[in-house]
Amino acid sequence: MLSTPTQPSKLASIHNIHSTGVIGATTTTTTNGAATQSQKSFTSSTETTFNKDQQQQKQLDTDYQSTTNEKNHIKPLLNEDELQLSLPNLQITIGSRRSQLAVIQSEIVGETIRQHYPNFNTPITKVSTLGDQVQNKPLYSFGGKALWTKELEILLLESFGGFDKIDMIVHSLKDMPTVLPDEFELGCILEREDPRDALIMRLNSPYKTLSDLPDNSVVGTSSVRRSAQLLKNHPNLKFKSVRGNVNTRLAKLDDSENGYDCLILASAGLIRVGLGDRITQYLNDDEMLYAVGQGALGVEIRKGDSNLKKICNKIGCPITTLRCKAERSLLRALEGGCSVPVGVHTEYNSKTKELLLKSHVLNPEGTQCVEGELIRHVNNDDEAIQLGKDVASLLCERGAREILDAVDFDKINEIKQAGLTSGTNTPRNGD
Repeated sequence: MLSTPTQPSKLASIHNIHSTGVIGATTTTTTNGAATQSQKSFTSSTETTFNKDQQQQKQLDTDYQSTTNEKNHIKPLLNEDELQLSLPNLQITIGSRRSQLAVIQSEIVGETIRQHYPNFNTPITKVSTLGDQVQNKPLYSFGGKALWTKELEILLLESFGGFDKIDMIVHSLKDMPTVLPDEFELGCILEREDPRDALIMRLNSPYKTLSDLPDNSVVGTSSVRRSAQLLKNHPNLKFKSVRGNVNTRLAKLDDSENGYDCLILASAGLIRVGLGDRITQYLNDDEMLYAVGQGALGVEIRKGDSNLKKICNKIGCPITTLRCKAERSLLRALEGGCSVPVGVHTEYNSKTKELLLKSHVLNPEGTQCVEGELIRHVNNDDEAIQLGKDVASLLCERGAREILDAVDFDKINEIKQAGLTSGTNTPRNGD
């Protein structure tokens, strides 16, 4: 549903706008799998279904007849969860980036919503963000996490740029800022896909692990976190920045003229786009800690929207939420973003209610590293958040703050734009 606003937007900044608290779509909608039929056939079928409760049937018929007069079509029979929501058009519009992976992730959320609300529509509005448009620079060099969120957040508040207002945004949680603008909140976190990083060798490569690679082999990654850990554990390897969607990166890897011997990517993204078979090795926590929130999907909504909060309470995963709340609390306490070399690993024991949070902070060269971990009983979000804060404090006591304060992202960008880097910044012969 695209329409051009009759007046220019008054947005000067996302922080200068305040939510109206109204779910925005006003266009005519259709329903998923619900057949439109006459009032007569509708009444006949519902009488059969509710023949044990004539009073309830009479009320439902009255409600639906009123709706029919207004909308010129008959609403489907709503379930108990759907009846609790004030959504006359039975539609939840999801905002997404345009990339294949982002759309797939939005479809996952839409499908999860329909499992609880089968009569709801979940159309996806696809928007190109600044992060999608700039493909030739590492993310840390031009804005970090906000690149994936600003344009979509505007649409949570009002129609803008030819797009209708949306109801929620689906994010890769690792790309979602730990502090959101005042108008928004993290509505829920869905069940996590495998959060580990993955090693992908070039097609027909004889190598199976990072340790197998010969000296000066080139690893494709634009992540400071990944390159710092690899420099720490495999100082004989070199690194080259790589951007683009998953398929683009794999094509660059498989073309030997580009000079990549392997890539490091998130397992979750490969699995979701059906390319899990390209994973050569899953990197466990003894070799690489993953990014905060990696593998999880976060749903951003307008703050105070009771309808969307009810939906989020239905589709969120309690265990994933505890793990990711602890991780995000740690990162927020360290004042870091997705571009800083901070890795995490969490495990939750459902029987004992114990949450393990392990983390480390490195300098970009991989020559300095502080580690810390705690395990304790965690039963709710507040306890998970406190665990994250306590692990961050432990890391700071051991020198994490000094490492992070000394990170020079301009220097990192200069090195990576030049091509390759290693522990000694010595280019590979021929590159």
